[in-house]
Amino acid sequence: MPKYYEDKPQGGACGGLKEDLGACLLESDCVVQEGKSPRQCLKEGYCNSLKYAFFECKRSVLDNRARFRGRKGY
Repeated sequence: MPKYYEDKPQGGACGGLKEDLGACLLESDCVVQEGKSPRQCLKEGYCNSLKYAFFECKRSVLDNRARFRGRKGY
């Protein structure tokens, strides 16, 4: 679930998505119960929707059309 950070300063173009992805990975069963690293859990397919949203947000930063359409994500 996306969390909105009104009280936190902006952490860059996709800061909110980055924090949500990190929180999702740290709270996943893969890290908590199995004791694997978050990087291994990300490769195994945990938090795919946030991973894809973060990728699209980062990609939209480089896209020249984003100047008119705005960045993807939140």
